[in-house]
Amino acid sequence: MADPHVFWSQLLSRDVEKIRAAWDSLAADEKTAVHVHLTNMVTEDDWTEPQRVSAQAALDALKDWPASSAE
Repeated sequence: MADPHVFWSQLLSRDVEKIRAAWDSLAADEKTAVHVHLTNMVTEDDWTEPQRVSAQAALDALKDWPASSAE
């Protein structure tokens, strides 16, 4: 992950192409950590509604993406 600000801006952009490009820039261990973080953003009360919506959009964009293996 080169620039964390740019990475998270892309990942939470709600733009499928940007989300997938950001995701594809990650190493496997980073994907696992980011997937956990996105899931936490969706399920925890500490996040605003727009943040939860953006995190869910990212998870949705990555659900069937071939390079999305986060397990």
